[in-house]
Amino acid sequence: MNEPLPPTPVAPLSLKSSPWSAEIALQIQFYDLDPMEIVWHGRYVEYLENARCALFDQIGYNYPAMKQSGYAWPIIDLHLRYAHPATFGQRIKVRAAIVEWENRLKIDYLISDCTSGQRLTRASTTQVAVDAATHEMCFVSPPILLQKLGLPATS
Repeated sequence: MNEPLPPTPVAPLSLKSSPWSAEIALQIQFYDLDPMEIVWHGRYVEYLENARCALFDQIGYNYPAMKQSGYAWPIIDLHLRYAHPATFGQRIKVRAAIVEWENRLKIDYLISDCTSGQRLTRASTTQVAVDAATHEMCFVSPPILLQKLGLPATS
């Protein structure tokens, strides 16, 4: 007997409710610090990228696969909200989750302390599909993304 398919998620989702998420752990290095001995604000973008790459690897649609599928996915919007600074030697975890996918790819992030669980930073990025051949932005996410997410194609 065939088991019923799980219900298709409805966007927008949250960081906690998304079925597509990944988490990485990092240790803060000396070269990440600014003169105030806390992580320089620009480094957080690199941490987000690391988690986003892990998420894309997990769904089988990393940057080489995107290029091969004929689409580029530039980031068109980035938001960061710092709550507490990260410091040298601290172990942090960065969680990334897809929360929207129909017309854009929105990923929410949470950076927290590995030991205490204290929230350090919340963030989000928005990416859009761009046809690699024509360089035109797609106003609907291409079928390949839906396929990689295990969702039915829209008509």
